[in-house]
Amino acid sequence: MGMESLQVTDAQSARVQKTPHRVSLEDISAKIQEVDYVRPSLEPTMTICLVKMQNGFIVIGKSAPADPNNFDRELGEKFAFEDAVRQIWPLEGYALRERLLAGEGV
Repeated sequence: MGMESLQVTDAQSARVQKTPHRVSLEDISAKIQEVDYVRPSLEPTMTICLVKMQNGFIVIGKSAPADPNNFDRELGEKFAFEDAVRQIWPLEGYALRERLLAGEGV
């Protein structure tokens, strides 16, 4: 699945990293167990991406064109997946912060 914009974000974050503690795209990708896509019959140009993490937690990403005539299945899946990953990033950041505060070796 194309993740170009996520890779750009990750690279920009890496360039300003000052400590060894950071949530990377690689960290997130390693925790993804399964990905599935749904197109609801109510709105078939909408794409819903279900991302199941290794711990069983599910994150939902979505995408839909403003004009249904612009629907592209491949792009819809890409954008919905990226939306899900962008939601995972702060969750992983929270978990990292908890480990740092607990003094765990990260």
